[in-house]
Amino acid sequence: MAIDVFAAIRELGTEIAPPMLGGSQALFAPFAPRATPDACAVERDIPYGPDARHRLDIFHPPRNTARPSEGARPVLAFVHGGGFVGGDKGAPDAPFYSNVGAWAVKNGLVGVTLTYRLAPGAGWPAGPEDLALALEWLAANVSRFGGDPGRLVLIGQSAGAVHVAGCVAGQHRRGTAPPLAGAIMLSGVYDLLVLRHSPFEAAYFGSDRGRFAEASTLEPLTRTDVPCLFTVSELDPPSFQQQAARLVEAWWAARGAWPRMLYQQGHNHISPILQLGTTWDTLGGDLMAFIRRVT
Repeated sequence: MAIDVFAAIRELGTEIAPPMLGGSQALFAPFAPRATPDACAVERDIPYGPDARHRLDIFHPPRNTARPSEGARPVLAFVHGGGFVGGDKGAPDAPFYSNVGAWAVKNGLVGVTLTYRLAPGAGWPAGPEDLALALEWLAANVSRFGGDPGRLVLIGQSAGAVHVAGCVAGQHRRGTAPPLAGAIMLSGVYDLLVLRHSPFEAAYFGSDRGRFAEASTLEPLTRTDVPCLFTVSELDPPSFQQQAARLVEAWWAARGAWPRMLYQQGHNHISPILQLGTTWDTLGGDLMAFIRRVT
């Protein structure tokens, strides 16, 4: 019997809570792309900085299958969500987020998944600072895995999207991160001044409203030269819907145009990245069109 996956997603609701999170993962886990040895080599838990959370996995074609004429591949680095206080790039036997790396290799990229320091131990701007470290490491080392350091694209989901936005906005405060070819933000937060803060935002950004303007990325994003792609899901909670609307409003005011914004019909907060590369994938084609355009 065929699975009505979008009916199942809708039944899980919109609240970011264990039933929705676990149910979404269970729905897609059996179908997630796997990093099989014949199609995708993986180097795991490579340190890119001094903290124990500064680790990344690199997904690349097996060296015995690489073709000299192929050349270096664009690099897609994925930043997980988790409400600023949790989450991980995934273990070797876990489907998520190895599915992102395996999907990247299948589509002619080098894939990277990475972890970062968590709140409350590491508050703002720890996220963009960690991404700047990871980008510096990739710029110096990814060519060893067949990647082109001049064609780096960051993609983040939820809290990961917030960190990607912070990196694009230059919030890392530690020199200049290597230039990005593009940035993709899935269900992110950009304007802290209008956001209704949950305990998760408070753990990372603190409670001093006097700092919220500095920590917001809305205005810098509207001025950036980095090509950006954004998404919002039909079943995202209202706060994420609001943030997408604020981004469109600010982008229009600054540029007289809409941002590249994809509406993920039938999806909840996390399902777009979980379904990447599956039979039901509604996002992968648009991601690859954007990546090809900017790299």
